Amino acid sequence: MSEMQATGRDVRADGSMLGRVVAFLYGVACYAVFFASFLYALGFVEGLVVPKAIDDGPVVPAVAAVTVDLLLLALFALQHSVMARPAFKRWWTQFVPKSVERSTYVLLSSLALALLCWQWRPLPAVVWHVDNPTIAMALVGLSFLGWLIVLTSTFIINHFELFGLHQVANNLTGRATPPQRFRTPLFYKFVRHPIYLGFIIAFWSMPTMTVGRLLFAAATTAYILIGIVLEERDLVDVFGDDYRRYRARVSMLIPWRKSA
Repeated sequence: MSEMQATGRDVRADGSMLGRVVAFLYGVACYAVFFASFLYALGFVEGLVVPKAIDDGPVVPAVAAVTVDLLLLALFALQHSVMARPAFKRWWTQFVPKSVERSTYVLLSSLALALLCWQWRPLPAVVWHVDNPTIAMALVGLSFLGWLIVLTSTFIINHFELFGLHQVANNLTGRATPPQRFRTPLFYKFVRHPIYLGFIIAFWSMPTMTVGRLLFAAATTAYILIGIVLEERDLVDVFGDDYRRYRARVSMLIPWRKSA
């Protein structure tokens, strides 16, 4: 999910009062879909509670499973990245009101994630397994810490704006969303992308790593690294020297490591 670039858009009220109410209800519905898909994805990766986790389901030939899984990951990555680019947003908001642009992005991202969880083909062969129960529990705890970093980081930079609720609420009340401003609160003082760091920790800290989990972790990590390059290019365009100085001072993903 795109991080700082999503905050602080200059969005003015769209349409009549009825239209603004509809936009607000739409934004709330999109957020509900996101929240449900996020919780399901957590259970999907961790193998907890949900009816179908990453290693569940009928086993098909490995080549077919890898092909389907990579296509699902590619679909999610393309939707996530293309719709986050400023050029696409300028084109897209000719047809979609600016007040619900972010909510629509969140909805489509959530549906792509739901499709991935639904259609994922398991690859259950074990790459590594930690027998020591203490170390295994420590890895599970570290994985949940990664999810906590993800969620906490969204609230640090404005969770409800990141997922579109702030925009539709401002539109409902007729207030313009404040212009963008560059901020680096809490975790952002140590790494430039704590949300992505949290995901990497969550995906790799597994006491039992199957081929399917390894494919998922490796592909999402590669996508994160590519996404950071694209996102930081946009952030430099928006914030200029402020972001260049921040990038020179703060590491991308490894805390307390000086930026290259």
